[in-house]
Amino acid sequence: MFTGIVEATGYLMEVTKVTGDLSVKINSGILDLSDVKLGDSIATNGVCLTVTELFNHGYSADISPETLSLTGFDRYSIGQKLNLEKALTISTRLGGHLVSGHVDGIAQVTRIVPNARTTEYWLSAPIELAKYIPLKGSVCIDGISLTVNEINAQQFKLTIVPHTIAHTTIADFQVGSLVNLEVDQIARYLERLLSPSTEQAPASDLSMALLKSAGFVQ
Repeated sequence: MFTGIVEATGYLMEVTKVTGDLSVKINSGILDLSDVKLGDSIATNGVCLTVTELFNHGYSADISPETLSLTGFDRYSIGQKLNLEKALTISTRLGGHLVSGHVDGIAQVTRIVPNARTTEYWLSAPIELAKYIPLKGSVCIDGISLTVNEINAQQFKLTIVPHTIAHTTIADFQVGSLVNLEVDQIARYLERLLSPSTEQAPASDLSMALLKSAGFVQ
Protein backbone atom coordinates (compact mmCIF):
# COMPACT_ATOMS: atom_id res chain seq x y z
CA MET A 1 0.00 0.00 0.00
CA PHE A 2 1.01 3.61 -0.62
CA THR A 3 -0.21 7.10 0.25
CA GLY A 4 0.18 8.94 -3.04
CA ILE A 5 2.69 11.34 -1.45
CA VAL A 6 5.61 11.32 -3.88
CA GLU A 7 8.99 10.91 -2.18
CA ALA A 8 11.23 11.54 -5.17
CA THR A 9 11.31 11.61 -8.94
CA GLY A 10 13.50 9.32 -11.01
CA TYR A 11 13.63 8.26 -14.62
CA LEU A 12 13.50 5.23 -16.88
CA MET A 13 17.03 4.02 -17.62
CA GLU A 14 16.55 0.84 -19.59
CA VAL A 15 13.77 -1.34 -21.05
CA THR A 16 14.22 -4.98 -22.04
CA LYS A 17 11.49 -7.01 -23.75
CA VAL A 18 11.20 -10.51 -22.28
CA THR A 19 8.71 -12.91 -23.92
CA GLY A 20 5.75 -10.55 -24.01
CA ASP A 21 6.45 -8.45 -20.97
CA LEU A 22 9.12 -5.95 -19.90
CA SER A 23 12.04 -5.72 -17.53
CA VAL A 24 12.90 -2.13 -16.61
CA LYS A 25 15.69 -0.33 -14.81
CA ILE A 26 14.75 2.79 -12.86
CA ASN A 27 17.08 5.54 -11.68
CA SER A 28 15.66 6.40 -8.25
CA GLY A 29 17.07 9.92 -7.94
CA ILE A 30 17.22 11.01 -4.29
CA LEU A 31 14.93 8.21 -3.08
CA ASP A 32 16.56 6.50 -0.08
CA LEU A 33 16.91 2.82 -0.95
CA SER A 34 18.89 1.89 2.19
CA ASP A 35 15.86 0.16 3.75
CA VAL A 36 14.66 -1.47 0.50
CA LYS A 37 15.32 -5.15 -0.17
CA LEU A 38 14.58 -7.53 -3.02
CA GLY A 39 10.85 -8.26 -3.23
CA ASP A 40 9.81 -4.90 -1.76
CA SER A 41 7.32 -2.70 -3.61
CA ILE A 42 7.92 0.78 -5.01
CA ALA A 43 5.15 2.82 -6.65
CA THR A 44 6.58 3.95 -9.98
CA ASN A 45 4.31 6.53 -11.61
CA GLY A 46 1.53 4.98 -9.55
CA VAL A 47 2.31 1.40 -10.56
CA CYS A 48 3.22 -1.01 -7.76
CA LEU A 49 6.43 -2.67 -8.96
CA THR A 50 8.35 -5.43 -7.19
CA VAL A 51 12.07 -4.82 -6.84
CA THR A 52 14.01 -7.61 -8.57
CA GLU A 53 17.45 -6.01 -8.41
CA LEU A 54 19.08 -3.18 -6.48
CA PHE A 55 22.02 -1.17 -7.75
CA ASN A 56 23.62 2.19 -7.05
CA HIS A 57 20.83 4.81 -7.26
CA GLY A 58 18.27 2.50 -8.73
CA TYR A 59 16.32 -0.74 -9.02
CA SER A 60 15.00 -3.18 -11.58
CA ALA A 61 11.45 -4.54 -11.89
CA ASP A 62 9.32 -6.66 -14.20
CA ILE A 63 6.12 -5.40 -15.82
CA SER A 64 3.47 -7.95 -16.78
CA PRO A 65 1.25 -7.81 -19.90
CA GLU A 66 -1.73 -6.96 -17.62
CA THR A 67 0.11 -3.94 -16.22
CA LEU A 68 1.19 -2.88 -19.70
CA SER A 69 -2.42 -2.99 -20.92
CA LEU A 70 -3.67 -0.67 -18.16
CA THR A 71 -0.81 1.80 -17.75
CA GLY A 72 1.40 4.08 -19.81
CA PHE A 73 4.55 1.99 -19.48
CA ASP A 74 4.38 0.64 -23.02
CA ARG A 75 4.59 4.26 -24.29
CA TYR A 76 7.43 5.42 -22.05
CA SER A 77 10.79 6.12 -23.62
CA ILE A 78 14.23 6.15 -22.03
CA GLY A 79 14.55 9.21 -19.82
CA GLN A 80 10.83 9.29 -18.94
CA LYS A 81 10.52 11.11 -15.61
CA LEU A 82 8.75 9.03 -12.93
CA ASN A 83 7.13 9.68 -9.55
CA LEU A 84 8.45 7.32 -6.86
CA GLU A 85 7.13 6.24 -3.45
CA LYS A 86 8.19 3.37 -1.22
CA ALA A 87 5.49 1.18 0.36
CA LEU A 88 4.07 2.59 3.56
CA THR A 89 4.74 1.12 7.00
CA ILE A 90 2.54 0.96 10.11
CA SER A 91 4.23 4.10 11.41
CA THR A 92 3.90 6.07 8.16
CA ARG A 93 1.73 9.18 8.23
CA LEU A 94 -1.16 8.80 5.82
CA GLY A 95 -0.83 12.24 4.27
CA GLY A 96 -2.63 11.37 1.05
CA HIS A 97 -5.09 8.48 0.79
CA LEU A 98 -4.86 4.70 0.61
CA VAL A 99 -3.36 3.81 -2.75
CA SER A 100 -2.88 0.22 -3.91
CA GLY A 101 -0.61 0.88 -6.87
CA HIS A 102 -2.99 -1.15 -9.05
CA VAL A 103 -3.75 1.27 -11.88
CA ASP A 104 -7.32 1.13 -13.20
CA GLY A 105 -6.72 2.77 -16.55
CA ILE A 106 -5.54 5.81 -18.46
CA ALA A 107 -6.84 9.38 -18.14
CA GLN A 108 -6.05 12.22 -20.54
CA VAL A 109 -5.24 15.84 -19.74
CA THR A 110 -7.74 17.98 -21.66
CA ARG A 111 -7.20 21.50 -20.31
CA ILE A 112 -4.64 23.38 -18.20
CA VAL A 113 -5.71 26.70 -16.64
CA PRO A 114 -3.50 28.91 -14.43
CA ASN A 115 -5.41 30.27 -11.41
CA ALA A 116 -3.46 32.61 -9.12
CA ARG A 117 -0.51 30.53 -7.80
CA THR A 118 -2.28 27.25 -8.50
CA THR A 119 -2.87 25.45 -11.78
CA GLU A 120 -6.11 23.70 -12.70
CA TYR A 121 -5.81 20.50 -14.68
CA TRP A 122 -8.89 19.03 -16.34
CA LEU A 123 -8.71 15.34 -17.19
CA SER A 124 -11.00 12.92 -18.96
CA ALA A 125 -11.51 9.46 -17.44
CA PRO A 126 -12.69 6.34 -19.28
CA ILE A 127 -16.46 6.12 -19.01
CA GLU A 128 -16.30 2.88 -17.02
CA LEU A 129 -14.13 4.57 -14.35
CA ALA A 130 -15.79 8.00 -14.19
CA LYS A 131 -18.48 6.76 -11.79
CA TYR A 132 -15.82 6.04 -9.15
CA ILE A 133 -14.58 9.65 -9.09
CA PRO A 134 -16.60 11.68 -6.54
CA LEU A 135 -16.52 15.43 -5.94
CA LYS A 136 -13.99 16.17 -3.16
CA GLY A 137 -12.90 12.55 -3.32
CA SER A 138 -9.39 11.32 -4.01
CA VAL A 139 -7.75 10.00 -7.15
CA CYS A 140 -4.21 8.89 -7.82
CA ILE A 141 -2.65 10.35 -10.98
CA ASP A 142 0.77 8.96 -11.93
CA GLY A 143 1.23 8.03 -8.28
CA ILE A 144 0.14 11.42 -6.87
CA SER A 145 -2.75 11.62 -4.39
CA LEU A 146 -5.01 14.47 -5.54
CA THR A 147 -8.42 15.90 -4.64
CA VAL A 148 -11.19 16.22 -7.21
CA ASN A 149 -12.55 19.78 -7.15
CA GLU A 150 -15.11 19.68 -9.95
CA ILE A 151 -16.81 17.07 -12.11
CA ASN A 152 -18.49 17.35 -15.49
CA ALA A 153 -19.54 13.91 -16.79
CA GLN A 154 -16.26 12.11 -17.58
CA GLN A 155 -14.23 15.27 -17.00
CA PHE A 156 -12.79 16.13 -13.59
CA LYS A 157 -10.71 19.03 -12.30
CA LEU A 158 -7.63 18.95 -10.08
CA THR A 159 -6.26 22.11 -8.50
CA ILE A 160 -2.50 21.76 -8.07
CA VAL A 161 -0.45 23.88 -5.66
CA PRO A 162 3.12 25.03 -6.50
CA HIS A 163 4.78 22.56 -4.09
CA THR A 164 3.21 19.57 -5.84
CA ILE A 165 4.15 20.91 -9.27
CA ALA A 166 7.75 21.44 -8.12
CA HIS A 167 8.20 17.97 -6.60
CA THR A 168 6.39 15.70 -9.06
CA THR A 169 6.09 15.17 -12.80
CA ILE A 170 2.98 17.37 -13.09
CA ALA A 171 5.04 20.24 -14.49
CA ASP A 172 5.59 18.05 -17.56
CA PHE A 173 1.87 17.50 -18.20
CA GLN A 174 0.51 19.00 -21.39
CA VAL A 175 -2.89 18.97 -23.05
CA GLY A 176 -3.14 15.46 -24.51
CA SER A 177 -0.83 13.84 -21.94
CA LEU A 178 -1.91 10.33 -20.94
CA VAL A 179 -1.56 9.51 -17.24
CA ASN A 180 -2.07 6.50 -14.98
CA LEU A 181 -5.34 6.67 -13.04
CA GLU A 182 -6.25 4.77 -9.89
CA VAL A 183 -9.72 5.53 -8.53
CA ASP A 184 -10.67 5.49 -4.87
CA GLN A 185 -10.76 1.96 -3.46
CA ILE A 186 -13.67 2.67 -1.12
CA ALA A 187 -15.94 3.48 -4.08
CA ARG A 188 -15.10 0.14 -5.67
CA TYR A 189 -15.72 -1.81 -2.45
CA LEU A 190 -19.06 -0.08 -1.90
CA GLU A 191 -20.21 -0.91 -5.43
CA ARG A 192 -19.33 -4.57 -4.90
CA LEU A 193 -21.12 -4.70 -1.54
CA LEU A 194 -24.25 -2.95 -2.81
CA SER A 195 -24.51 -4.83 -6.12
CA PRO A 196 -26.89 -7.80 -6.14
CA SER A 197 -24.94 -11.03 -6.35
CA THR A 198 -25.34 -13.07 -9.52
CA GLU A 199 -24.16 -16.18 -7.72
CA GLN A 200 -26.46 -18.28 -5.56
CA ALA A 201 -25.23 -19.55 -2.23
CA PRO A 202 -24.58 -23.29 -2.26
CA ALA A 203 -27.37 -25.44 -0.88
CA SER A 204 -26.90 -26.52 2.73
CA ASP A 205 -27.83 -29.82 4.37
CA LEU A 206 -28.05 -28.07 7.75
CA SER A 207 -31.49 -28.37 9.37
CA MET A 208 -33.06 -28.02 12.83
CA ALA A 209 -33.49 -31.79 12.98
CA LEU A 210 -29.78 -32.30 12.34
CA LEU A 211 -28.84 -29.68 14.95
CA LYS A 212 -31.12 -31.38 17.54
CA SER A 213 -29.71 -34.82 16.80
CA ALA A 214 -26.20 -33.47 17.30
CA GLY A 215 -27.16 -31.89 20.64
CA PHE A 216 -26.70 -28.26 19.59
CA VAL A 217 -30.31 -27.29 20.31
CA GLN A 218 -32.94 -28.66 22.66
